[in-house]
Amino acid sequence: MSKNIIIIGGGIIGLCSAYYLQKEGHKVSIIDQSNLDAGASYVNAGYLSPSHIIPLSAPGVMKKGIKWMFDKSSPLYIKPRLDVDFLKWTWAFNKSCTAKHVNKTIPVIKAIALLSQELYSNIKQDEDFKFHYEKKGLLMLCQSDKMLEEEIEVVHIAKQNGLDASEISLEDLKKLEPNVAFNVKGATYFKCDSHMTPHEFMEDMKAYLKISGVTFFTNETANDMVLEKGHITSITTNKQSHKADEFVLAAGSWSALLSKKLDLQLLLQAGKGYRINSEQETGITIPAILAEAKVAITPMNGFTRFAGTMEIAGINHNINRVRVDAIANAVTNYYPEIALNQEEKNDAEAGLRPVSPDGLPYIGKSKKCFNLTMATGHAMMGWGMGSATGKLVSEVISNKKPSLDLQPFHPDRTF
Repeated sequence: MSKNIIIIGGGIIGLCSAYYLQKEGHKVSIIDQSNLDAGASYVNAGYLSPSHIIPLSAPGVMKKGIKWMFDKSSPLYIKPRLDVDFLKWTWAFNKSCTAKHVNKTIPVIKAIALLSQELYSNIKQDEDFKFHYEKKGLLMLCQSDKMLEEEIEVVHIAKQNGLDASEISLEDLKKLEPNVAFNVKGATYFKCDSHMTPHEFMEDMKAYLKISGVTFFTNETANDMVLEKGHITSITTNKQSHKADEFVLAAGSWSALLSKKLDLQLLLQAGKGYRINSEQETGITIPAILAEAKVAITPMNGFTRFAGTMEIAGINHNINRVRVDAIANAVTNYYPEIALNQEEKNDAEAGLRPVSPDGLPYIGKSKKCFNLTMATGHAMMGWGMGSATGKLVSEVISNKKPSLDLQPFHPDRTF
C-alpha cells in the first residue's frame, strides 16, 4: 500500500531512504534545514569500508580520550562540559568500551557495510549514474611498531571474518604506490574496500529523485512534532506544517534534539570532522589511513581529499584551525614530499557526524512512536552504511522482511 512519507534530513541517509521508498511506490518528501549542498555527506572520505569492523567504542579508547582531552590537535578531542545529555552519552560510551562489545559488534558492522557496498554498485549500474566509484582497497600506514602490531591484529580479525586483508612489506607498498614517498615502518592492506567522490553521488541521486517525483523542501528547519496516541500527526517547520502517514528521522546530529519532542531518549553526540581538498599532483592512487594520526586520504575525481579527527564538542560548525593544521602536518609527516598550502588549509570545511555510544546506528521504530523510523547515529560510517540503511528503512515502512537483523540497531536499546 502506497504511503505518504516525510523524511527529515537530506544527507546520504535521507537520500538513500527516499531512493528505496519511491521504488516501493510511496510518495516521498524530504525536508532539510540546508540547501542540500553542504554537511558531513559532502566532506567525508568517501569510504565504503567493510574493513572498519572495530567500533569507535573499543577497549582503551576512553583512556585515550581523557588523555587527548588536553590536546586540541589530537585525533579524538572530547570537550568536557556540564551537559546532562553529554554526560549520559559519555557514561554509555565508556560502558561500551569492552572486548565483549567489540566481538559482538564486528559481524553486525561487517554485514551492513558489505550490503551497502553491494547496493552502491547496484545503484550505479541500475540508474546509469556517473559518480566516481573505484575498488582499490585501503592502506593502513603505520609509523610505529606498536601501531603496526595493532593493525596486524585487526587484519587477523578481518581475515577470520572472511575479509580480504593482509600485512604488506615496504617493498610491496612501493609497488602499489610507485609515485609516492613514504615515511612509515609498515602497512596493512584491505583489498575489500572501495571509495567514491561523495558530492558526485549526491548530485546524481538528487537529480534522479527529483525526476522520480520526490519533493524537496530546502532551508526548512523541523521545529516540532505533534504526537497523538503513539503516532506523529504532523511536523512544524520554520515555514509551514507537514502531514504524512510515516516519518523518517535522518537528521544526523540534530536527530537527538528532534527526538526529545517525542520524549525519546536518543543518546547521540555530534562528532565534527574536517576535510582539506588538494588539486596538487600527489601521486596517491589508493586510499590510505595514517594510523597514528587517524587521518584519511582519498584520491577522488580530480583532487585528493585529506580528512580526519573526531571532535565531540556540541553542535557547531566552527573551524578549529589547530585541528586543520594537525591534519596537514600529519600528511607531510607520512608523505614527506606532499605539503598542503595555506590556501588549501584556509578552504577547509567541517561536517558533523552523529555518534551513538556503542558504535552502531539507530535504525528502526521506537515503541514510543509507531509511525517514526529512526535512521541516524552512524558516526564515521554514515557514508559506508548509507545505501544499506536506506534499504532497511524502506523495508521497515513497507512491512517487508529486513535484509539484516535490525535488533542490534534498535532505537530503544539500552547501554
